[in-house]
Formats: sequence, structure tokens, C-alpha cells
Amino acid sequence: MSLLQTHQLKAFYGDFQALFGIDFEIEQGEIVAMIGANGAGKSTFLKTVCGLLRTGADAIVFDGEPIGGIAPGKIVQRGIAMVPEGRRLFASLSVEENLLMGAYTKRAGPWNLDAVYALFPILKERRRSPATALSGGQQQMAAIGRALMSNPKLLICDELSLGLAPIVVKEIYNALPRICSDGMTAIVVEQDVGVAQRISSRLYCLQEGRVTLSGASSELTREQISQAYFGV
Repeated sequence: MSLLQTHQLKAFYGDFQALFGIDFEIEQGEIVAMIGANGAGKSTFLKTVCGLLRTGADAIVFDGEPIGGIAPGKIVQRGIAMVPEGRRLFASLSVEENLLMGAYTKRAGPWNLDAVYALFPILKERRRSPATALSGGQQQMAAIGRALMSNPKLLICDELSLGLAPIVVKEIYNALPRICSDGMTAIVVEQDVGVAQRISSRLYCLQEGRVTLSGASSELTREQISQAYFGV
């Protein structure tokens, strides 16, 4: 059974419809990538899954239970955590305090401070520093660590590579297999199509709030992706 499914998922910003019947699924232990141009609906999809935008209860099913319209805090308690676009760390808190904020649900699991510091040793070195003193890549590591501290079943990552140097992007994505090695499931929104194909088992392409392509990442051609991405 799929860990997460959406059925004809729709989303609105006031009277503006942003998603038009998205059907999506991901199984336990999978890494699925989502690509698309700016404004395609990727972040809107993630926000709706996380409860930040309302939708019908049965439009989203997680771990066998409908969760559409449930409050974001309760969705985190059920086992979904998001690494938001732009990191959004708490500027007034230290690195370690930011990480501890992710553990407020007290969900059982393998992720704690020691595990996060083993994954990203630089965070242990900088644990007393203000979050604002970190480099962009270090802030992204802290944002990932904060999400992992909630011990989620599903980790959702929105634009991990945004604004980062290629060498830093590579370092962060090299950590993803270790994060998922114990069966963690992940949805990754990524602008770089090559990276998206490399790190995922399956891929979805969105355009103007609709799925225009889906399939095994290794089997989709650049021509197929380009047509779905740009609509030409």
C-alpha cells in the first residue's frame, strides 16, 4: 500500500485555482522527485499535503488515513515533516535550539541530536552559533536536521539546492541515501532535472497545476521531460 496518495487534489489561493486534480502516490522507502518551472504548482502541492492549504479530507491519504484539511501540527505528529523553501530557520535561536524545535512532537525513532550531528558534523561544531551565522549550505543542513528531529515517516524537501553552490548541493544530496537508508520516504522538489533524475526512483513533472509526466526516473528521456516541462 502506498504511504501517501493524492486523489484529484485541488488547491486554491482565494478564488485562484492553483492545482487541478493531482493524482500522486509514493510507497514506503521511495525517493520521488517533482520538477516543473516556477509557478507550476510544486510548492503548492507540498503545502497542501502539509496542511498549509485546505482541501477535501479524502483528497490526501497518508498511511491509510485521510488527512486533507487537518491542521499542520497534527500532520507533523502523524509523521510528515517538510524542509521548506528558503530554510526558514528561527533567527533568534542557536543552531542546536533550532534542531530541538523539530523534536517537539516527541515521536519515537532513530533521529536525535547525536544522529543529526553524525550526518552533518559541521552543525555540531556550530551548535552554539546563531542560525543567522551559518552559510547557506549549513543553514540547509540545519533545516534538514530540524525536520529529521521529528522522526517522520515522510520527509518533504522543497528546493534544497536553491541559491547554493554546486559543490554544496552535491554534499547535501549525498546525505539523502543515508537519511533514507532505514526506510525513510522522501519527496524532493528540485529545479535541476539532472539532479532530480539522479536522486529519485520516480519523477513527476507539473505544469500549470497539472501532472504532465510521471514515470521511472531512469527511463524518462530528456525529450519527454522537456516537452512536459515547457509544454512544447
